[in-house]
Amino acid sequence: MQDPHKLTELTGIKKRSGKVVVFDHVKIADAIFKAALSVNLADRTLSLGLANDVLTYLKARHKDNIPSAEVVQDLVEEVLIERGHVKIAKAYILHRHQKDEQRKTSALIIGTGESHESLNFSHQALRILERRYLQKDVTGNLTETPQQMLQRVSENVAKADKFYNGTDTEIKNYQERFFNVMSELKFMPNSPTLKNAGTKTQQLSSCFVLPIQDTMEGIFGTLKDAALIHQRGSGTGFSFSRLRPRMDAVGRHQGIAAGPVAFMKVYDKAFGAIVQGGIRPGANMAVLRVDHPDIIRFIESKRDKMSLKNFNISVGVTDRFMKSVEADRDYMITDPKSGKQHGKLRARDVFSMITQNAWKTGDPGLIFIDEINRKHPGNHLGDIETTNQCGEAPLLPYEGVVLGSLNLNKFVENKEILWDDLYETIKTAVHFLDNVIDMNSYPQKEIEDRTKHTRKFGLGMMGFADFLIKLGIKYDSDQGLEVADKLMVFIKNTTYEMSSKLAEQRGSCPAWSGSEHEQAGRKMRNLTCNSLAPTGTISILADASPGCEPLFAISYQKTVLGDSEIIYLNKTFENVAKERGFYTPELIRKIAKSGGIQGFKEIPKDVRDIFVTAQDITPEWHIKMQATLQKNVDNSISKTINFPRTTSIKDVENAYMLAWKSKCKGITIYRDGSYEDQVINIGDGY
Repeated sequence: MQDPHKLTELTGIKKRSGKVVVFDHVKIADAIFKAALSVNLADRTLSLGLANDVLTYLKARHKDNIPSAEVVQDLVEEVLIERGHVKIAKAYILHRHQKDEQRKTSALIIGTGESHESLNFSHQALRILERRYLQKDVTGNLTETPQQMLQRVSENVAKADKFYNGTDTEIKNYQERFFNVMSELKFMPNSPTLKNAGTKTQQLSSCFVLPIQDTMEGIFGTLKDAALIHQRGSGTGFSFSRLRPRMDAVGRHQGIAAGPVAFMKVYDKAFGAIVQGGIRPGANMAVLRVDHPDIIRFIESKRDKMSLKNFNISVGVTDRFMKSVEADRDYMITDPKSGKQHGKLRARDVFSMITQNAWKTGDPGLIFIDEINRKHPGNHLGDIETTNQCGEAPLLPYEGVVLGSLNLNKFVENKEILWDDLYETIKTAVHFLDNVIDMNSYPQKEIEDRTKHTRKFGLGMMGFADFLIKLGIKYDSDQGLEVADKLMVFIKNTTYEMSSKLAEQRGSCPAWSGSEHEQAGRKMRNLTCNSLAPTGTISILADASPGCEPLFAISYQKTVLGDSEIIYLNKTFENVAKERGFYTPELIRKIAKSGGIQGFKEIPKDVRDIFVTAQDITPEWHIKMQATLQKNVDNSISKTINFPRTTSIKDVENAYMLAWKSKCKGITIYRDGSYEDQVINIGDGY
């Protein structure tokens, strides 16, 4: 064998695209090492030696010193077999085949050539882009690459600067900045913007809140508006609290009212027939106030696990109700039509029904409606009654909101936060999101008027769990809370700074007058600026952990786009395991069965401490983190408190009560195994 540390004399290697890059025989050694690792034969010195054997063959056979990548790979297989490393050779060949298959799929999506190599999308991300985001012709053939998609979005959103006398040079500059933050996966807008910007649809907001008035015209007029919104790729939130209760008199026709739950079922069936943006059924939030006469029917409406599949449901609870639960008092039920008292209910009985159903099905959640209105900068505009479909954006009737998320993965290096880079990215993201409000096509004039009156957007985060891990900080720790607080203060202050700057350039939003911002002497282009959304699909595009959640598991299965399953292994953990020398395929298989790593003594304790999963974290710490972040989020937070299967109903009660006392704006819980067809599953599959 050759000296394993001997330098190569080859000048280059020709990639499949035709591009010649500097030859590095260490990369060959790395590929051999990975193959050996998968069959428990990893030896770094052996891998380097075999790589140099490959190098010797290359020098002898390729006088021009520029072999192709395929030639190099063929020689690796030849050397491995000649040297008697059959198991490693088989693993290498299998890995090569898998990469070839991925490459073929990717080539169909992104095209070929050097111009497409700079994109940072993973193979899984490319598959999702192909199915959901990239434009297609009438026969379903792709008409754009991911790079062209980002160019389409950037160009379209930058055009809004024309409305504010932006020069061609300035518009071109912002177009480039928008493209860069997305292509570098530092920021991603909500899905409708990626899919619809620069198209005939042009609906860019991810969610709207629509009012439901207590008339047939109001109920079915809202359903029509919602159907059009869903058809174009967005979701909706509703309060059903204004509808008269079931069996109430309907005077003109001498009939009786069907009640909120009956109309929720009508909406649910309609939404089930609509495929959102051509891909998935619509998402919706239904809220009913806790003092509505039909509150018990509402709480029980999803108990059979089959009804209202297209709805998340939350009870709008008041401070008065929660205090009545604490004191074990009755509380008053009020007829929304007449405003008269309709009777009394024991608060603890109702609270118990809420938590029992949440334990069984995950629904209902709670929204703390008084806290929402107390903290709304625009409380002079009227009361908020509901949120968007996932709870992170409490909105007034007919308001829409555009969302976007920072990928915190990109702002840590050597356990240091890259504050300057984060600052510049936030500024670009705020400009982008304000432009989206102008470029958006609205389903009706009233929605456009209300949305532009407040100009709300929600800049949030994804990759928060990865961010803490890269800093070496435990999610459920005092240090984790300190970093979360410092981070969210920075994000809020920077978004406010940029919104104020835009207000100077473009004017404050009309709702600024009379708002808390005006009272504070702070000009604002946007009434609210921050939301922490769940980022389900865009976090996969960005290769980041979702939203502000802890890791769900180190390894799990996730269903995306309704039917496609992705097997996930946390890359940071995989890298640490290999660097620290405890990686084995057998260990990874065992982790895939359990999800977490706390019971594996073969993994060093300092690694186990950092790589905590959602179910390793107690509900109290989940809520502490949510409450810490909420202090500097002017909208709200979509976060799920994950419970293990063994959780008791009392645990759920305690979590709901703690969330209210901690000044959260809402809470959603999920007990593992509540649904057989849950989206994320821990279990075999790696």
